[in-house]
Formats: sequence, C-alpha cells, structure tokens
Amino acid sequence: MIRTQLRRTRPATILAAVAAAAALAGCASANKTATTTTTTSAASSLSAMSMSTTSASAATKVNGIPNDLHPIPTQPLADADWQGMKIEAQAMTAVPFVVYDGTTEHMVKPGPKTTFHLMVMLNDAHTGVPIPYAGVWATISRAGKVVYDERQWPMLSAYMGPHYGNNVSLPGPGTYTLSLLISPPVSARHIEYQNVWLSPHRVSSTFTWKQPS
Repeated sequence: MIRTQLRRTRPATILAAVAAAAALAGCASANKTATTTTTTSAASSLSAMSMSTTSASAATKVNGIPNDLHPIPTQPLADADWQGMKIEAQAMTAVPFVVYDGTTEHMVKPGPKTTFHLMVMLNDAHTGVPIPYAGVWATISRAGKVVYDERQWPMLSAYMGPHYGNNVSLPGPGTYTLSLLISPPVSARHIEYQNVWLSPHRVSSTFTWKQPS
C-alpha cells in the first residue's frame, strides 16, 4: 500500500458531477457482487496525531456551522489501480457535511460515537483528474462480522477536492477489513475511456484502529 498522500487538481467542471452522481445512490448497493477484485494488506494505525495534513486558507460557514479549514489529519487506508483508475481511501477527523438533493440541503453531523470520516478518491492515474459519476459502497468488518455497510456520498471539498465519503462508527480498537465496491461511472465517454471500468470492481485492505488518547 502506498502511504503517501497525493496532491490533486480540482477542475471546476467536476461541480456538475454531484447532481448526476446523487441519482446513482443505489448503483453500488445494487451490484454488491463485484466481477473483479484487488486486495491489499497493511496495519495502518489511526491513533497517531502525526498523520499527514492538508489545509486551505479560506473560512466559511455551512448552515451556521463554522468550517475554518484548519489542517485536517488524514490516514491512508487503501490504495489500488483499476484499469488506470487510481482508488484511494483515507480516514480523517469526522466533520459535518451537507447533502444537496437538487432542491434542499440536509445537514449530516457526526455523532458522539463517530470514529472518523471515510474519503474515497477516484482519479485518472495518468492525469490525476477526479473521476465522477461512479458509485462507491464501503463495508468494514472485524473478525468476519460486518460493523459498517454504507454508500459513500459524492462530495465536494475545498481541501480534498471531489471525492466520495461518509462518516464511520467503529465498535472499538482492533484490526478491520475495508472493502470498497466501485460501480462503473455511468456517463458518455471520450475515446480514451472506452472499454474500461465497465463492471463493478472490489478493493479490499486491512487497517488497525487504536482509540485516540
């Protein structure tokens, strides 16, 4: 597993991806059996506060909740390549986020038992450009028991760029398996993207969680 965090470009044209990707809410869950699989294994400790950080200088408020964009600690959880699509999963400090369905906004706030915010980045491995219109479903298990099984929202972020994410609650410290089901991007494609990403793909990795002191 690659443990370095990449800097990404964030083209403005990706803004249109959110509305289209929201229509694919059931895409990943409807394809829970993937036809291809990538498996990685690593013991990634999420307890260290010396994690890599990213930051931005802007200051905003979302529905009255301040988002001052201070450095956010992140920790790599998975890294894979699928036919030129770079798939990365990271954990970061849980934060509130807003889901917009085209007409209204719904605020999602981390609860007292929320462990971290899971971010999944899908990028062109050659250009680094984010890939929209896909579906991402995340399943986390410990000792064979599923403890988390949720879709990942298509998201916009000033410091991470377009990605897919959701908040995660784990039952406690231990070694976990993260399984990501990536559903194919549903969109028209230029010729360079023909014959790739046409069936669901699963990425699996292990990580170790230790409760922060």
